[in-house]
Amino acid sequence: MSNEERSLIDAIVGMREVEAVELATAQLDAGGQPLDILRKCKEAMDIVGRNFEEGEFFIPELVMAGEILSQITAVVKPRISGDAVISGEPLGKVVLGTVHGDIHDIGKNIVGFMLDVNEFEVCDLGVDVPPDRFIEAIQSESPDVVALSGFLTLSFDSMKNTIDEIEKAGQRDAVKIMIGGGQVDETILRYTGADSFGANAMNAVTLCRQWTAESNT
Repeated sequence: MSNEERSLIDAIVGMREVEAVELATAQLDAGGQPLDILRKCKEAMDIVGRNFEEGEFFIPELVMAGEILSQITAVVKPRISGDAVISGEPLGKVVLGTVHGDIHDIGKNIVGFMLDVNEFEVCDLGVDVPPDRFIEAIQSESPDVVALSGFLTLSFDSMKNTIDEIEKAGQRDAVKIMIGGGQVDETILRYTGADSFGANAMNAVTLCRQWTAESNT
């Protein structure tokens, strides 16, 4: 890898927002391939994810890295030809949303972003999502995983209600369900009836990888 290529990765991992966007733009203007730029971004995000798992980075770094990547993506995507393919087939599809009664979206957005850069197709339903919208999405999108997000303690009841309604709709066996949020733990997992919980964004990615790999064997 050239020093120029390495510089973009280092700028993203170093949270140097302006420099990273300028480097990506300059490399494109110099004839760099858009898909190569995005692959460098993914390599940088892999490093950010590992640093987060190892306790070197925290939520603010994930948020900042996500913001940098969003800006670079906005520059790169218009230069990708219509028949270009960013990667192979998605590893799987995830329907994601903050449950009814809760409007917090930072954690949800981080998880969605990390899934996206790790080659999952993400259908983000937004915040304050009632159970019937999750059921409709399961029917229309046929996801591998449904991810329920919630930050407030009241969201635990909404998570349980959502999973109960998915069960009543006859869709429970069609998907794996994970929950996530600020205070979710094993006790909340048992209460809601989900399959597992993601303690952080990378944990959520690992779970999705594990589940989709199992479904393909």
